[in-house]
Amino acid sequence: MMTRSQQSRTSRLTRPSVAIAAAVAVTAGVVAAAPDAKTAAVAGPKLSLIAASKSVTLDSWKEEPGVYLDLGTYLTSEKGAFEFKVTRKSYKDPVVASQIIRNGKKTTTKALPAGLVKDFSGLPGFMEVNVVDAAGKSVLKKTETFCPNNASGRVRPDAPAQSRYPQSCPVNPFTLGSVWGVENGWAANTYAGYYSAPVQLAAGTYTAKVSVTKKYRDLFGIANKPQSVKLTVRERSWEEPEGGSGGAAAKVASSSLHSGHAGHAGHQAAADPAPSGHAGHGAPARTDAPASATTGAGATFNVGHGPYPPAPPALPWALKKQAAEKQAGKDAFGAQGFSAARVGDRAGQTDGSRQAPGAQPNAKRPTGKAAVPNVPKPDLRSLPAYGITVSDGYEDVPGKDYLAFSANVWNAGPAKLVVDGFRSPGAELMDAYQYFYDAKGKQVGYTPTGTMEWDPRPGHEHWHFTDFASYRLLKADKKETVRSGKEAFCLANTDAVDYTVKNANWHPSNTDLSTACGQENSISVREVLDVGSGDTYTQDLPGQSFDITNLPNGTYYIQVLANPENRLKETNHKNNSALRKVVLGGKKGARTVKVPAHHLVNAN
Repeated sequence: MMTRSQQSRTSRLTRPSVAIAAAVAVTAGVVAAAPDAKTAAVAGPKLSLIAASKSVTLDSWKEEPGVYLDLGTYLTSEKGAFEFKVTRKSYKDPVVASQIIRNGKKTTTKALPAGLVKDFSGLPGFMEVNVVDAAGKSVLKKTETFCPNNASGRVRPDAPAQSRYPQSCPVNPFTLGSVWGVENGWAANTYAGYYSAPVQLAAGTYTAKVSVTKKYRDLFGIANKPQSVKLTVRERSWEEPEGGSGGAAAKVASSSLHSGHAGHAGHQAAADPAPSGHAGHGAPARTDAPASATTGAGATFNVGHGPYPPAPPALPWALKKQAAEKQAGKDAFGAQGFSAARVGDRAGQTDGSRQAPGAQPNAKRPTGKAAVPNVPKPDLRSLPAYGITVSDGYEDVPGKDYLAFSANVWNAGPAKLVVDGFRSPGAELMDAYQYFYDAKGKQVGYTPTGTMEWDPRPGHEHWHFTDFASYRLLKADKKETVRSGKEAFCLANTDAVDYTVKNANWHPSNTDLSTACGQENSISVREVLDVGSGDTYTQDLPGQSFDITNLPNGTYYIQVLANPENRLKETNHKNNSALRKVVLGGKKGARTVKVPAHHLVNAN
């Protein structure tokens, strides 16, 4: 049996090495229903609920009972995009959402009812699912949140080739602003994916009726046209024979079709894959949910760096069916249909979980006189700590108590942070340089900004930029008492913190540390923190979290401090600190922590 420290190191998520295709080229014959007179009178895009397939088969595993109820239904948007701006002024203010309606050069803002949207994960209670068994008895009825940024694709060939909207709805509790949207001529999956709990359904056949709830039909003028999907629940076991319909082969197939990421607990081959570079951000040890293939939010964000699981890749049911049939040695679609579907992003296709490539450094280190020109610069800010827990030191440091937490430093812009590292032959450290750009994107200056160091520890194995942030535990009088051992960081755009700020990039690169932070033999590397995005790190490893073994019980503050030595040039150095109040209790070996709400954000 693994020790807790071993589990902490080995169970971290890895990004998918190959992103599964997700063009929502909805099956031929699916046509959006015409709206009634009431619907036609409502301003805004024409929205319709469709089903990509008349029937689906879902697996329930004996070892992890529960069915992820992805029924392959989509919301289409025609005659304009289905767009929202979601913000809060501060953590003292509630989340407010407005629909943005664009008609040529005219833009109309329509505020949603106060209190309807409470966070940034989507429109709550948007979908209703009613499942009846073969005898006509209702066995399940539930509502689900709908994220307009869910896995999506075009429903007609003349639609825009790419969606302008982000690929996920953020779930970081300290998100400040988001943009949601279903592009004109596109469709977004209505299933909430990882953010929806599995349901208990026995093996058998059912009929699922999926509909948009009345309050949203009235609000957005959606026709009352529920979709019926025949559902077959198939019970499976990890112990099924090798090479048959189950066992290791089925697990691998299920992993590729259902989650797309390695290390998918219970659906992976016997040998665990080696951890990718991003695992060093320290996702807490946990079992990954066997989420469905057509899930909602993409894994561009929340990729295992914080306490939230990454969303698995998207795969429309028609394409999933074809892939499964190909694996079984047949292709029902023949040479036409989806046979030309390719893996990954391209014009007109996003899979909602792309593995964005790492940014390429300049070919050579900068020469000439260093200069910091008068051009836009990044603005680094810290979010309050969250995901706060106490633990012992495991077998690594027995007899110790630690306070662990997640922390995020983000870039409020208006310019992205770009740092290159260059290594001289045989040198252990890279020399780091920050670059500056004019309004046209031309590099117009640079300055030395410290170093990058290679971290060889399992689960890290990438280049860390030193002195990017500092974590400190302050006493009640807000004087420092403990400092975390974490000082060096690999920068990646893991979380969409505020996509409403000026110059926010809704499709950042450097989202995955396995591509963003170089290899041991790299001679140069570029690390980027784009405008609107933040980088989450957890502090679950002893030595990086706070040692509270000998601290008295009482009130403390976790301080997250961006750019502690002011080595990076930014627009404002006065907003780099964030505090989170905690109350320590208990006895040595059994310490406790209480985390009061931070204004209106009640998330530990």
